[in-house]
Amino acid sequence: MDPQLFEYLQSYLTDRRKALFKEVIAQRTRHFTVVTEDVYQLHNTSAVMRSCDVFGIQDLHVVEELEGKRVDKEIAMGAQKWVSLHRYDTIEACMDNLKKQDYQLIATTPHNDSMLLSDFNVSKKTAFFFGKEDVGLSDSVMNRADGYLKIPMYGFTESLNISVSAAIILQDVVGRMRQSDISWELSEDEKMELELEWTKRSIKSVDQIISRYFEGKIS
Repeated sequence: MDPQLFEYLQSYLTDRRKALFKEVIAQRTRHFTVVTEDVYQLHNTSAVMRSCDVFGIQDLHVVEELEGKRVDKEIAMGAQKWVSLHRYDTIEACMDNLKKQDYQLIATTPHNDSMLLSDFNVSKKTAFFFGKEDVGLSDSVMNRADGYLKIPMYGFTESLNISVSAAIILQDVVGRMRQSDISWELSEDEKMELELEWTKRSIKSVDQIISRYFEGKIS
């Protein structure tokens, strides 16, 4: 990162916005991440992204092997500017990528011999997988998962909406993570990279502004 460029771009932000960025980034984590697999209801993926932002989850992985969709900006309510969105054409590519980053793969499902949410160990880096509204996760995920997780339910209904499930799980695991001695914060390099990205996303015509900056340096 060019420190001078970063300083130049930040001159376009108010002091309040710059302070807010630092405050929020300090609460961001990559200890947990979320994956949605072929969720065909547009508002569900968008609502999951909003929950990621609310609970400080920096990365959302969206697999669109069968259902190609865009994030609904109205439902996400601006969260698409602050959450890092990673798109995949296949679930295998997503799982391979997460495994390389040392994430354990946890399938959320009310079936199988699933662990109760209250018993889940928050100490390990974890990617939580959420599947299609009607049939859940694919066999690929279920066969490769390192574990299964469920939310306890006591009524006739056997499942929750995906966005509701994601919010409940994230609220629980993030809360317990923050009360532990786990090193869950972003690294200093990650914080600087994210602050630069957020700064660029907050400035209109930022590409032209950056071009003028480099033209000025050359001249």
